[in-house]
Amino acid sequence: MSRQPIGVFDSGVGGLTVVAALEHHLPDEAILYLGDTARLPYGTKSPTTVRRYTERNVEFLVQRGVKAVVVACNTASALALEDLHLPLPTWGVIEPGARVAAAVSKRRVGVIATESTVASNAYPQALARIRPELEVISQPCPLFVPLVEEGWHADPVAEEVARRYLAPLLAAGIDTLVLGCTHYPLLAPVIRKVVGPGVALVDSAESVARTVAAALEHAGLARRDGRPEHHFCVTDAAERFGRIAHLILGDEVERLELVEVA
Repeated sequence: MSRQPIGVFDSGVGGLTVVAALEHHLPDEAILYLGDTARLPYGTKSPTTVRRYTERNVEFLVQRGVKAVVVACNTASALALEDLHLPLPTWGVIEPGARVAAAVSKRRVGVIATESTVASNAYPQALARIRPELEVISQPCPLFVPLVEEGWHADPVAEEVARRYLAPLLAAGIDTLVLGCTHYPLLAPVIRKVVGPGVALVDSAESVARTVAAALEHAGLARRDGRPEHHFCVTDAAERFGRIAHLILGDEVERLELVEVA
């Protein structure tokens, strides 16, 4: 079973930041990625819709024979993860990110995420379980995902949008900022420029990759024979996905398949 791939699911290209982090921490592992590009963004969808999409996409990965599943979408992690009852290891991105934020924050944590993730209150609840004395201020950033999906994460318009979204958090005096969507690490240089060096950035993609690496090692499921082959599936816009994937991963995406997920 250790040779089977790790399944990673996201609404679009954002989950590729999780793939990049997994490649760093688990270089011998094969990855099967599913980006539901036909139905993004998830962050503006109702909880019922997000749960339905998540169930179907995870079923797709399981049917393809993955040994574990990473729900790389923060919105899906917030709204649908607890409803998934899979016979294999499954992780979302919220708990790992919350643990890191709780460890580094002095007092006040800012969370930027999609509208649905913010409305779910998932990050404040997770942080409260770890350090109830922390103050958490959340800010929805609905324009960030389409900016990344269009490849505009380094465009001047991204910086202007970031300044507007982050102004209330900076005014509140945050010392830590959780990038509560896996698209957002692609905006990290812009966000860092806006918030300055005094605010710690927490990348949920990096956090979950470390969690997965430790868990697979502990369960005896880690692969050690190297030369893994990754397979990428999308439900729409394969050409654009491949272009952005090249920017994120640094290599051409050779195995890219257009699929239909009912």
